[in-house]
Amino acid sequence: MSTVWDGVVGQPTAVDLLRRAAANPVHAYLFVGPAGSTKKEAARAFTARLLTGGDDPTTRDAELVLRGEHPDVREVEREGARISFDQAREISRIASLAPTESDRKVMILDEFHLLSPEGAALLLKTIEEPPPSTTFLILADTIPHDLITISSRCARIDFRVITDGDIAARLVADGHDAEAAQVAARAAAGNLDRARVLASDPALVERRNAFASAPRELDGNGTTVMRLVDQLLALIESAAGPLSERQATEIAELDERIERYGERGSGKKALETRHKREQRRHRTDEIRSGLTVMAGVYRDALVGGSARRPDEIADAVDRLHQAMEALERNPNEPLLLQNLLWSLPSI
Repeated sequence: MSTVWDGVVGQPTAVDLLRRAAANPVHAYLFVGPAGSTKKEAARAFTARLLTGGDDPTTRDAELVLRGEHPDVREVEREGARISFDQAREISRIASLAPTESDRKVMILDEFHLLSPEGAALLLKTIEEPPPSTTFLILADTIPHDLITISSRCARIDFRVITDGDIAARLVADGHDAEAAQVAARAAAGNLDRARVLASDPALVERRNAFASAPRELDGNGTTVMRLVDQLLALIESAAGPLSERQATEIAELDERIERYGERGSGKKALETRHKREQRRHRTDEIRSGLTVMAGVYRDALVGGSARRPDEIADAVDRLHQAMEALERNPNEPLLLQNLLWSLPSI
């Protein structure tokens, strides 16, 4: 028998806490866990439970919530690199409005770890003392310094990295081949969203092999670095195919709804913004995954004793991890990779 919680994968503790919390909810919850750990799915499931009082996903309200279309549930995603002061002010305004159909309004705030300091200062009072009819569900990958005060006003629910086994099992349940599911699960590093894209990607092994062979092709020549960067970025660009296909399906479904009911309130702009963000995240995840493979090659050389210059190899691993961290600052990707590969030794 299906329930509203079916989309939440590998989070039994979180689901149990939320099921019990729904009986006597507080004004704000903070869901903390890595990207792709099904925090958004849990937020929708919890919201459906709050609005309907049960776990049946087939009721009209539950179906709307699980699709992100309920009029009394506002899902807020950042419009730029961070949640700005202006966006925070709009969140505060919407939170003050009365619900239209239910006796409760739920605000789901995604990627809240990217809230600007100015936005945090503005939203503190709103989240601390919202209207009685408003409940905040705040989703964050981590708790940066600017979120500490807000987090202290919320009931915290932790989400863990999903195991490869749980991801592979869900991919198989979704209809993917078992072997492809296992490869995608290992490459996704606990991120179910990314695993779903990778499971439909026949070139996954080719990309991982390309990154793994790069340290052996480096020869101190700038032409070689340029060739490798062009090759790797081309593979990453082609890997966006499954994601682009899924986005095209979402656009077609939205266009059909717009044709039936009109564009007002359709969420078309929000969908376009989300698609751009997903494409950017896809490239970032691909580069980070590839750099992780390269770091593994250098570590294997160091541990296996085959490295002629151990200090340089250890330094290469540090440089690779620094590049992974730099990806969060939205750098120029070709330039980042060119500078990185130019600095790495051959093995």
